Amino acid sequence: MRTIGLIGGMSWESTVTYYQLINEAVHQRLGGLHSAKIVLWSVEFDEIEKCQSSGNWSKSAEILSNAAQGLEMAGADVVLICTNTMHKVADEVAQAVNIPLLHIADATADALASQAISRVGLLGTKYTMQQDFLKQRLTHRGLEVLVPNEADMEMINEVIFKELCVGQIKPESKVKFLEVIDKLKNQGAQGVILGCTEIGLLVKQTDTDMPVFDTTDIHAMAAVRFALAEN
Repeated sequence: MRTIGLIGGMSWESTVTYYQLINEAVHQRLGGLHSAKIVLWSVEFDEIEKCQSSGNWSKSAEILSNAAQGLEMAGADVVLICTNTMHKVADEVAQAVNIPLLHIADATADALASQAISRVGLLGTKYTMQQDFLKQRLTHRGLEVLVPNEADMEMINEVIFKELCVGQIKPESKVKFLEVIDKLKNQGAQGVILGCTEIGLLVKQTDTDMPVFDTTDIHAMAAVRFALAEN
């Protein structure tokens, strides 16, 4: 079994989900007392968020690159950045190590292709929805990506940082997110990407008839396939 290296803590709430999903999937495949071989480097999220809000992406790239190097030194065979937004610096992180980086957008594009979806809505932080680092990776795979309007973007971003990242799951926020998903459906979206690793804490597939692609689950399963040499 290969060792999975996780750069987590952004936020730790969703990192818990990564750890749980990966271990559950390994156990389901192998049975018995099997669990995943994982090395976790959990960063201090307040420091990362300050880099995001100030636009200091070079500093955040340095922090995550150091984390990736630490994981490699600890024996990791692959590295995952356990957040969508920080994939803005994924190329810098990948260049800092000699082990592969599993990109969350590539795993998501594979999942969409498996269901023949070509037009998809994207929810995430304002950075993910407004900037091209994730959207462009998806469009290069032949996908058309729809995002919410500016007001809905602000609402989604606020819920992520002020509620989900601190463990607050509010029913009224779920209603607002589902309204946005309905708007994207009316614009022709065939599915919706939960493009922030915390959104899956709030919105589930059972909440909507729109196909939901939770990037946390998709990314974690890609790590399991790599660890068990299923790819």
